[in-house]
Amino acid sequence: MIEAKGLTKKFGDFTAVNRIDLSVAEGEVLALLGPNGAGKTTTVRMLGSILRPTAGYARIAGLDTVTQAAEIRRIIGLLTEFPGLYTRMKGLEYLDFFGELQGLPKSIRQERAEMLLRQFELWDARHKRLGEYSKGMKQKLTLVRAMLHDPAVLFLDEPTSNMDPQSAKLVRDAILSLRQEKRTIVICTHNLPEAELLADRIAIIRQGEIIVEGSPAALKTRLLGPPMMELRLVETLNGQLEGLDDLIEITSRGEDWLRYVTPFPQRINPQLLQLMARQNVPVFTLNEVSRSLEEVYLKIVEGEAV
Repeated sequence: MIEAKGLTKKFGDFTAVNRIDLSVAEGEVLALLGPNGAGKTTTVRMLGSILRPTAGYARIAGLDTVTQAAEIRRIIGLLTEFPGLYTRMKGLEYLDFFGELQGLPKSIRQERAEMLLRQFELWDARHKRLGEYSKGMKQKLTLVRAMLHDPAVLFLDEPTSNMDPQSAKLVRDAILSLRQEKRTIVICTHNLPEAELLADRIAIIRQGEIIVEGSPAALKTRLLGPPMMELRLVETLNGQLEGLDDLIEITSRGEDWLRYVTPFPQRINPQLLQLMARQNVPVFTLNEVSRSLEEVYLKIVEGEAV
């Protein structure tokens, strides 16, 4: 659905994006991560036909972002990091205006506007001027604007910034719903737990280049090593279990717990539980030790790994 090859953007002597290759399949959610100034927003603006690339090309659903920009704007929704609002307009009036620009019939844009305003809990504010909206309300309204024409592709730059926890959850739930509908979504965010929750794949940008990409689980394994498991027992373990050291590599242990790493948990974990059962050792829990995406991210942006 989205394809970029050698995508480059220069501003004078400064290279903001340097020969990015990117592919996002139909129905996939991609999160672009990186520090401020890494090139995330510039990349999204080129993909959304707002900026013309200095070199390379990008296509959305086979359409060229430069020569077919008008067609692309009809099939994408774009939430920019700093969306402009006509603050003297009222909420419903604002959406009707943009729906008309998108060529939506009046009945359709009214129906879509009401559905989305109710979904994002803005219906009661539909007759208020946008200058009276809070920052979070404005952010939700611009997301509604991006979704109004039911686009197949969405570009969301910091979609939950300035939002309270309840509003942010509404937005995340909406994105998860769109994901189930097989929409293609690209999200730029600094919220790493949010990226891990929403994205099928993550691409980390540093100094205008994509340094690494993959699923959250694959990136953790690649950069942090095999999964670590924790086994907790109902009672204190007295003595050594026969065959335990032959089965797993224990990294730490206590009186009633132990941790081990294994690249094959699907095979090793059942064998470990069978070993416990044979020796009448009751197991309380067996879980993977949580490792945050933040650890992966910091290794990349601080230059510790590539």
